Amino acid sequence: MNVLHINQSDLSGGAGIAGYRLHTQLRKSHINSRLLVDSAKLEESDTFIIQRRRFFEDFIGRISIRMGLNYLHISGSGNIVSQDFYKKSDILNLHNLHGGYFNYLAIHKLTEDKPAVFTLHDMWSFTGHCAYSFECDRWKTGCGKCPHLDTYPEIAYDNTAIEWKLKRWVYRRSSLVIVTPSQWLANLAHQSILNIFPIHHIPNGLDLNVYKPLDSELGRAALGIPPNKRVLLFIAQNFNDPRKGADLLLSALQKLPDFLTSNLILVTMGHGGEQWASTVSIPTLPLGYVGGDHLKALIYSTADIFVFPTRADNLPVVIQESMACGTPIVSFNVGGVPEMVRPGITGLLASPEDPDDLVAKITQILEDDSLLQLMKQNCRKIALAEYSIKLQAKRYIQLYQQVLNAGEDGL
Repeated sequence: MNVLHINQSDLSGGAGIAGYRLHTQLRKSHINSRLLVDSAKLEESDTFIIQRRRFFEDFIGRISIRMGLNYLHISGSGNIVSQDFYKKSDILNLHNLHGGYFNYLAIHKLTEDKPAVFTLHDMWSFTGHCAYSFECDRWKTGCGKCPHLDTYPEIAYDNTAIEWKLKRWVYRRSSLVIVTPSQWLANLAHQSILNIFPIHHIPNGLDLNVYKPLDSELGRAALGIPPNKRVLLFIAQNFNDPRKGADLLLSALQKLPDFLTSNLILVTMGHGGEQWASTVSIPTLPLGYVGGDHLKALIYSTADIFVFPTRADNLPVVIQESMACGTPIVSFNVGGVPEMVRPGITGLLASPEDPDDLVAKITQILEDDSLLQLMKQNCRKIALAEYSIKLQAKRYIQLYQQVLNAGEDGL
């Protein structure tokens, strides 16, 4: 079986990481999997770069982007069908199609002769522009009068009703099978313009031989953290991304009781943590961008709690990684987060946008060591049962075969 994945990146962002992990495991399962991406971090023979006419796109984009119509200026997407790696593929797996590298109108052309699985990593595929709509549900009926023009991917002018109609138009002419990593996103897809397609729920997976509980004392020694300190961990690719809730965490940390802060240290991963040292009232260790899986697993294992104050999310890769390493999570009750952060079992959930409740949940875990230890065991146990990369690849292979068989039956 020859599978071609189309994604923005091979190893950047949650969608890139999730797609690359699936691709790697498929190859280990003797599936001839290839990646087609716009940005490649790794130089591998099974990874190809999308050919684009960037000068032409930049010129046309000045007009279309000002009109609030993202990605229609991307010119090379339809030419993918002429490439050998496309012709040799049996099935396509589309992933994150937003990000300024792919024209979604090309979906029709790509799926004329090849069946395609479309893995959703957020809500963008069925909205008028946004990756997450927050409280807005206008995507159910056609968008327009968008209350969040500045949310990613931001637009300068409200043509969300037109983009929604364009997506509906291309889907009605395409052949797709939808996959969502979270049940939350599957429920939304059933209410959207994608409900004309079969919709399957397959959680993302990760290598549980890499992401596993490691020696906490070893990690603390490596990071220079005193053994008697409690460690909070926060991760965001970009601390300035409002969706990740860094501002909510800052507010919460300033409200933590003194008897806790005197024994706490905050460890951060991602761009922007360096600026927190002078802002946060507790000692802070900013690690910046950390790329190695083994090193990340050691950092997760060092932490007592992973605090993830997201405002909206699908099935965050970082929560899966934390669970696999046996580190409980405190987060907000939003999106697909409750499917992993199960109150009293793998962590605690605070009310959305409520730093005071976030403080209460952090305090509750840190004051109850027996609860903390039980959650650590549950996190690892559930990760083993539900989030193995082998299980994810097995489910995808079964789905690919089902889609291919259905195509053969229709001939």
